[in-house]
Amino acid sequence: MGGVTECDVGDETEWGYGRNPRVNRIVIVNRVFVIGSTGRIGREVVAQLEIRDTAVRALTRDPEAAKFSSKVELVRGDLTSPSSLDAHLDGVDAVFLVWTAPPVSVAQVLERIAKRVRRIVFLSAPLKTPHPLFQQPNPRRALAEQIERLIESSGMEWTFLRPGMFAANALGWWAPQIRADDVVRWPHLTSPSAPVAESDIAAIVVRALCDQGHAGAEYVLTGPQSLTQFEQISQIGRAVGRPLRIEEISPDEARREFAAASWSPSVVNMLLDAWAAAIGSAAFVTATFEEITGKPAMTFQQWAADHAAEFRHSA
Repeated sequence: MGGVTECDVGDETEWGYGRNPRVNRIVIVNRVFVIGSTGRIGREVVAQLEIRDTAVRALTRDPEAAKFSSKVELVRGDLTSPSSLDAHLDGVDAVFLVWTAPPVSVAQVLERIAKRVRRIVFLSAPLKTPHPLFQQPNPRRALAEQIERLIESSGMEWTFLRPGMFAANALGWWAPQIRADDVVRWPHLTSPSAPVAESDIAAIVVRALCDQGHAGAEYVLTGPQSLTQFEQISQIGRAVGRPLRIEEISPDEARREFAAASWSPSVVNMLLDAWAAAIGSAAFVTATFEEITGKPAMTFQQWAADHAAEFRHSA
């Protein structure tokens, strides 16, 4: 599956591997297992681990359909069948977990991981972010809380990531309308958020997987700017080089249009409630990415420019 990756970690005392724990040394990471590898965040994590020359094992239900480089070890498995993970956890030093299945198998999956793996990084939800946008009850929030409790009691070294709104949501929300026409119809246009780029989320995931100093950390990740939904759509228009006509619609109109697009009613209600609750205050913005990496977080304008082709043509 590839060679050994050596991660520089400084004066940590854990996992000394025979070297003096009081001098700069390395922690050896032979394999990282990525669960949720074919989503936007998982794919970016795999790509950044490859750049770092870390050996990657990626779980997918359909290895033949997954498109990764030949350096990635693709393995077949399903979170709804916990036993399908057993063989793939052998020799793994760290796991990145994106939960993409119903909650019924959570406990069994985490029990299997904890028996074989020292370190886990979990893509959680903004459970503790003090902003009304993130305090609306929803099933994903409850599931994330359950997973965190199980991980905390597992004995593994853990790190939780709590991203705010993903910049990539714009591709599901607005790209279909922008590709079809110059009109974007959307509710609660004055509601703000600080969209975070998937590459920035992945960069923190990779550091937590490979480096020391992140055990027990709960990282709240956002983009660097508070932008209303109107401002975000406007920036996408500039990125694609077309002026967009942005029309505000009522929540009831939104429910009808989202239902026609086969959106889940529970997701629609959660989003509408969250956007409405956030109106009138700036988005919650953190400097977590810059504090950890020493580099500024990606702006939404730069993210939109990087993804302009996806707003012009179907991926």
